[in-house]
Amino acid sequence: MKFSHFYILPLLFASIFSLSWATSSHEDFLHCLSLRSNDSSSISKVIYTPNNSSYSSVLESTIRNLRFSTTNTPKPLVIVTPLSTSHIQATIYCSRNHGLQIRTRSGGHDFEGLSYVSEVPFVVIDLVNFRSVDVDVENRVAWVQSGAVLGELYYRIAEKSRTLAFPAGTCHTVGTGGYFTGGGYGLLFRKYGLAADNIIDAQLIDVNGRILDRKSMGEDLFWAIRGGGGGSFGIVLAWKLNLVSIPTTVTVFTVSRTLEQNAIKLIHRWQYIAHELPDEIYSSFSLIRANSSQDGKKTVLASFNSLFLGGIDELVPLMQKRFPELGLVKEDCIEMSWIESILYFGQIQNESLEILLDRNFRSPITSPYYKAKSDYVKEPIPEIGLRGLWSRFSEEEAESAVIGFFAYGGIMDEIPETANPFPHRAGNLYKILYNVGWQEEDNINSERYISWARRVYSYMSSFVSKSPREAYINYRDLDIGTNNKGNTSYAQASIWGRKYFKNNFERLVRVKTMIDPENFFRHEQSIPPLVSSRKKIAH
Repeated sequence: MKFSHFYILPLLFASIFSLSWATSSHEDFLHCLSLRSNDSSSISKVIYTPNNSSYSSVLESTIRNLRFSTTNTPKPLVIVTPLSTSHIQATIYCSRNHGLQIRTRSGGHDFEGLSYVSEVPFVVIDLVNFRSVDVDVENRVAWVQSGAVLGELYYRIAEKSRTLAFPAGTCHTVGTGGYFTGGGYGLLFRKYGLAADNIIDAQLIDVNGRILDRKSMGEDLFWAIRGGGGGSFGIVLAWKLNLVSIPTTVTVFTVSRTLEQNAIKLIHRWQYIAHELPDEIYSSFSLIRANSSQDGKKTVLASFNSLFLGGIDELVPLMQKRFPELGLVKEDCIEMSWIESILYFGQIQNESLEILLDRNFRSPITSPYYKAKSDYVKEPIPEIGLRGLWSRFSEEEAESAVIGFFAYGGIMDEIPETANPFPHRAGNLYKILYNVGWQEEDNINSERYISWARRVYSYMSSFVSKSPREAYINYRDLDIGTNNKGNTSYAQASIWGRKYFKNNFERLVRVKTMIDPENFFRHEQSIPPLVSSRKKIAH
């Protein structure tokens, strides 16, 4: 998608300079951009300020959680949609010189809106124009720019091969840039690991404007950007991916059961089975509130979802042997191509594959307003504990709540915790995503829904990982801790940092201290540098 730009070049910067900024530094920033760019007429086409008619549409184009699109939400002073690396270099330079923070957005799916919201004066670099995908089938690799969404990546791979794929997520509008920086799991992760486990090179612009690849950035920084979270080390422009083998036919199924149909016993049994299933099986289930067949009363529906890298005739006897309680039969299963399975799990199976190229598509799965949290589970939850979770769905705020459970095991048990910053490997039975949503008309009551998520999270504390209570960085949750707006200490950041990264947090801090010692790239949950007692760096 290309946004409309302002082409009346002689008038552009004159009109920008006439804006009524809060301080003169903002005017200086815009003037700086025009001077620093190799082609001032080029950068003028990608600058949006609140006085531009397109500003709101550009800002709102990829806000995926409307909780952060209200009149009270802080807005960027400037949005830059760069067409070249020089535009990004100029924006970094001018932001540093004029006291503005940078937020970088690829797909806009940050659960807490950190790619486009800040409490201090800031600029958004929106990578919407950085989204090329170059697939090399012969060498089984692809280069993808950070502004591309997962759907664009999948579509371009499928255009060239039915037997190659990339292990990433099922929400096709998620931007690759943010997704890869958090690790990234998906349908193939039990077979091939995370997205970050399959990245073999990258191009990054650092705080000094240098363009670095894996060789020039060094292995420490290359390690850090593959799972250490976005917005801490620089701006990753592009990623080189190792593509993986898939069969021409995969099989999917969804089997749903209510409380009255023994769902709790099935879930209890699933906990002992799912992580030990063959690597070729992705297994998950979700809980939602639904109407019961008995007198129309409300109940909880558990939907078991799986993908198998193979055909029905192989999957059904395997599941009947390993998980007979589920009662899977051939009629429950559908054979399709891997690319079609992305549509199936995104609940858009009736759409054409071209829907994957629509980066502005609004998923039917996610509510427009939501709050999410995450957990990791290392021991099966007893039935009584599951019943307690079940009862939370009877509360009014749970009408649009979804709790997802995603089986681990497979190759995830074999990859060391220190392979990249993502530490949640061996020892985890599954991961949990808690998501509570609501509609626009009820946003005035948003705190009620957020409180529901927090109460459920509190209830689950005795059943999940401890010391630290682990969390997934791509399911960002500011409840678990934030940096100070001013000087952020290592101790302060450790509160949330160890939950996301465990002992890898220390190495991330060392890398940050090396690459960005003055902490220019920062946000509420960015990695802080170490600050010596002799010289404190303002950040």
